[in-house]
Amino acid sequence: MERKGQIELRLMSTLSLIGVVGVDITENSLICPFLAGLPAQAGQLLIDNNHRATEKEVFMIEVRDHEKVDFHLGEVLANNRRFENAAQTTARMILEKRPVEMIRGGTIMYDYPLFREGNLHIVGWYEEINTFVNFVIDASEGGDSKERAFVLVGEPGNGKTFFIKYVCEKFRSFISRLENRKYTFEFVGMEKLGTYKNLDVIQSQTLEDPMILAMNLLETQDESLKYLAQTGFTDHMLDRLLTNYRPLGACSEYIWHDIRTYCDGKREKMLDFIRIVPVRVTKDFGMMTEKYSAGDKITASAEDLRGASDISRELRLTDSSNPFRYNVRAGTLARAAGGGIHFFDEFFRNKVDLMQICLQVIQDRDIELQGHHWSIDTLILGTSNTDAYHKFVAERTEGPIKDRCQVCFVSHNTDYKLQSTLTGYVLNGADGAEERKTIMGEPLHQDPNLNYALSVAAALTRIPRTEKLSPIEAMKLEAGEIAGEKSVKTLTEVKQELNAQQDVSKRWGQKGIGHRGLGRIKNRTLALPATQKGKCLLALDCFKEIEKEINDYVSEAMDREKFMADVKIARKEFRRQVETAIYNAYRDDPEAIRKDVMAYVYMVIGIGSDKLGPDNIWRYYDPRTGEQKPLKIDKRYIDSVETRMGFSTEERKETFRTTVRKIYGHKMATEPTYDFMDQENLVKAVTEVRLKSEVAGAGSLVGALINQTDEECRRLRNKMLDTMQTKLGYCITCALSNIEYFCEKQDEA
Repeated sequence: MERKGQIELRLMSTLSLIGVVGVDITENSLICPFLAGLPAQAGQLLIDNNHRATEKEVFMIEVRDHEKVDFHLGEVLANNRRFENAAQTTARMILEKRPVEMIRGGTIMYDYPLFREGNLHIVGWYEEINTFVNFVIDASEGGDSKERAFVLVGEPGNGKTFFIKYVCEKFRSFISRLENRKYTFEFVGMEKLGTYKNLDVIQSQTLEDPMILAMNLLETQDESLKYLAQTGFTDHMLDRLLTNYRPLGACSEYIWHDIRTYCDGKREKMLDFIRIVPVRVTKDFGMMTEKYSAGDKITASAEDLRGASDISRELRLTDSSNPFRYNVRAGTLARAAGGGIHFFDEFFRNKVDLMQICLQVIQDRDIELQGHHWSIDTLILGTSNTDAYHKFVAERTEGPIKDRCQVCFVSHNTDYKLQSTLTGYVLNGADGAEERKTIMGEPLHQDPNLNYALSVAAALTRIPRTEKLSPIEAMKLEAGEIAGEKSVKTLTEVKQELNAQQDVSKRWGQKGIGHRGLGRIKNRTLALPATQKGKCLLALDCFKEIEKEINDYVSEAMDREKFMADVKIARKEFRRQVETAIYNAYRDDPEAIRKDVMAYVYMVIGIGSDKLGPDNIWRYYDPRTGEQKPLKIDKRYIDSVETRMGFSTEERKETFRTTVRKIYGHKMATEPTYDFMDQENLVKAVTEVRLKSEVAGAGSLVGALINQTDEECRRLRNKMLDTMQTKLGYCITCALSNIEYFCEKQDEA
């Protein structure tokens, strides 16, 4: 046939289940109703632009050697390809890097490097991650978790959905590597059978592994296993294969039976109809990691989960009883059924009929549609807000579903140090380098104390009130800091008592300002005219926006009252940060306060040492540098600091010194860089002693900063402003704001 203007069309895909189809060609156009369903490497079609629609051409499929079943079996035998279930793949992914043993809140636990990778990683979540990992490992070993779903329950904005999306992204990346790649099979040459009109290639709807086909290859399982034994599989290998055995899906079984009949049961001839292909894994393609979000009662349908009949297929099947007439992959379950992860977002908000489907899927790992069954291999994860979970449990009509879920209650992050990383995500973007500008396009500065102010305020609102610990003590212990005489054991007892509450909302960290709330606070602060005019995001302004957030988004009066009180405490903690910055600016040293506090600590240790010479010079090793340094012990300085702290007798002073020595001895063994800056009373006393002894004329630093008529005071203020801008990261706007705030004596403890 004469051809003009030949075009080579390469069709690559795998989304739908239809493979090769007939193509009608009209002038300058190509009509291909199932173009999205063409399999990968479908071949080439030469098209004449002037061809008329009266002619039909069909793709010719050639199964290459590396796409044959025997080749795949050999690769599995050689450990070049894997046959494992979804939980085993996930467990192997998590344990690929050795977990790190750590002590958190006085409890030994493990931290897994997988969850800490990249700029935007999981922050905190130590207990939740350990629970999730143990669930996955148990499921991978065939435990009870294999027939359960893992559901995260908590308040909005605490990272539940982000966690599962993070796991899914890592999973896609993991199985995209050549050694971890997932494979499935396609039936090719189907038009030869006569009952599959224009359906030359059909891919497994549930992305079944080729080893599933191999274990169901012949009429009986014994015959199939005997065949596998002949190819080289040992009895031990076969036993391992059988742990992940499942029957072929309804349509695969039906099609395979048709092929067996056509080939008179001849194995080699049957295998010519099979092609092994890798599963295409991309985020947008919706394969292997699939998400289903709960819809409303009108739009949500069972078809969204398990698929439905497809009229276009029915027109191409002469056998009306063929299960392939159902497009199972139109539902979300089938697209992750070949060893992937299925994510139910807002799991407990689903309609009752959909929950019944979920129960069957979770318990039996099976998709049922009009009496046909497709066995699936899927790790099922879900999320739910606390209110939806409470409502679901209160109805008491779907107890079996709750019983089939391992519910993990997720609290807000209550460690203000870890929260600073999350706050950084809000303020600076995932990579920490987001450049903000004013509405006029000018660079927008950020107050160095802004992150601290937001982090402390958020953490305090999330920490429940308790008689055993003050809010500050609880916050410090949660962050691994010293809190006076209170120990982490007390914090553990408080958590255990609260987490035993039947009402989840009363448990530790279940209420408070969430991540989205911090985003709204930042946006409102950005919108302030003062922010745009001063070209700086001020920490002081954010406190006003925190109060607005509480009034606008916290519905319960008791919670609002508690949160407002927490904001007042946060302002006092912010005040300490400002005082530290002012002190460092006055001393013209970014670490002045830390050095002076540690000088007191080393003096206290040295004064009781038998190596102290008559010149009161004591030599110590700096744990930061490992260098030996001399220090002259000033007993008057030690006495002044302790007097400022309220210790009036020698006995009380010596008791405090003993406490300092014990803390130093304990911390140097586990945290050599510890600097006692969490000892608020000590820091405050050192600051006051230094300022009182060194500021002359005005009587205090506040007086010197306020008195701008005196030349010396004016010179001091200008010098401090210069230090704050050149060494401490302030701009002129936030430097002046913090100095003014310091002078006004607001929020003093």
